[in-house]
Amino acid sequence: MRSDIPASLANLKHFLAISDLEPNVLADLVDFGIQRKKQFREGKLEPVLRGKALAMIFQKASLRTRLGFETAMVQLGGHAINLEDHQVGLTRREDVRDVARVISSMCDGIMARVYGHQLVVELARFSSVPVINGLSDFSHPCQALTDMLTIKEKLGRLAGLKLAYIGDANNVARSLMNACAMMGVNFAAAAPPGYQFEEGDLATGRLLADRSGSQVMQTDKPAEAARDADVLYTDVWTSMGQEDESEQRDRAFAGYQINRELLKQARPDAMVMHCLPAHRNLEITDEVLDGPQAVAFEQAENRLHAQRALLEVLMRPR
Repeated sequence: MRSDIPASLANLKHFLAISDLEPNVLADLVDFGIQRKKQFREGKLEPVLRGKALAMIFQKASLRTRLGFETAMVQLGGHAINLEDHQVGLTRREDVRDVARVISSMCDGIMARVYGHQLVVELARFSSVPVINGLSDFSHPCQALTDMLTIKEKLGRLAGLKLAYIGDANNVARSLMNACAMMGVNFAAAAPPGYQFEEGDLATGRLLADRSGSQVMQTDKPAEAARDADVLYTDVWTSMGQEDESEQRDRAFAGYQINRELLKQARPDAMVMHCLPAHRNLEITDEVLDGPQAVAFEQAENRLHAQRALLEVLMRPR
């Protein structure tokens, strides 16, 4: 029976970027994830993907993405197959369209964690089964879905809150901005010049925010972004594939650390989030990450619950 899956999710075919979704679809995914997490805690989870197989393609290293999807498939009665890209060879050993056709002839879903976003777009174009973006250079929708689930679960709502993102305007930040804008969360980003959102990204975020009644703003002053925030959020300054820029980035972001002083700019009960992995005492201090206001490790666990709900929506027999 699929009676408890919201009708708005019935036609969801792929999950590639937050900006692809309608706001009600994202909202219902968040609520469905919270519902399924509660049922999991109560021991009421059903093996609704028994006999189903998820192929997982990894061009990038992974901890939370792989653990979340593989564990979720086990809990739902199915199986996950790990395909390292040195074996698959997307675009090198074999054309993406051919990989998509082969995998979707044998498996019931594809999750791909890649460098170029166009790879997941092409996989979805030629696959006959759902494709999930586990991360690309443009988007990290599974993380943003998890973040919205975590905030709503912890604070009881989304609309009207303020989230301050301190750090590089990367794939995580872009997905987070769009998710906040859709859900009515005011989003403030702080990054040094050269590492801020491009105008096109800001325009998309602001258009979504206009529709929900929220605001999107960008500054080069961390304290301005953090002022009266309900949530402080950061990510690493140097992402995978940017290692040769690490020294330059460390210098540029030296004043963009979430620490005790910046936390004072936010609301007294502000929540601190980090998508992990963390470079401790660079973008965030040990004191804050291990402190009582941080929820980074609950956030990490919620990758399992959000991704398990997503798998059920996309792969459960209809």
